Amino acid sequence: MDAILKRRSIRRYKSDEVSNDLIKKILEAAMNAPSAGNEQPWHFIVIKNKGGLQKLAESSPYAKMVKDAPCAIVVCGDLNLDKHQGYWVQDCSAASENILLEVTELNLGAVWLGVYPLKERIEYIKEQFKLPENIIPFSIIPVGHPAQEMKPVSRYNQQRIHYENW
Repeated sequence: MDAILKRRSIRRYKSDEVSNDLIKKILEAAMNAPSAGNEQPWHFIVIKNKGGLQKLAESSPYAKMVKDAPCAIVVCGDLNLDKHQGYWVQDCSAASENILLEVTELNLGAVWLGVYPLKERIEYIKEQFKLPENIIPFSIIPVGHPAQEMKPVSRYNQQRIHYENW
């Protein structure tokens, strides 16, 4: 529960590298997300070079911080592995959230940047990173050592809970 409550959207990063060992732990968490029928219809592109990070930063007006992160992970759905049609979106959402939670657990920072379902963002990333036709970029998650404080805040709201019926 600590990682869930501690997790925050971090948009400023120190220049310190994120080691490949930490990236492997993050991706292991991602790949242990639940998926419809256990199909696991995801792929992950790890970007560490400045040119690739700059390309990602240009994918959206909300992605500018990516250029200053030491790495980013692009979560992608594979339509060829989507046997339960359309559920790849939920599966990639679960993988993205697992990334955020593991990043928090490792005392790193990250933010979820949406790509899917916006056609122009999808096409831009597919073109820039030469994705096959069946691969759909879902989210971009820049990862780094936080250069901002991560203050836990409870978002629990009793007014949003309904028992038995509305």
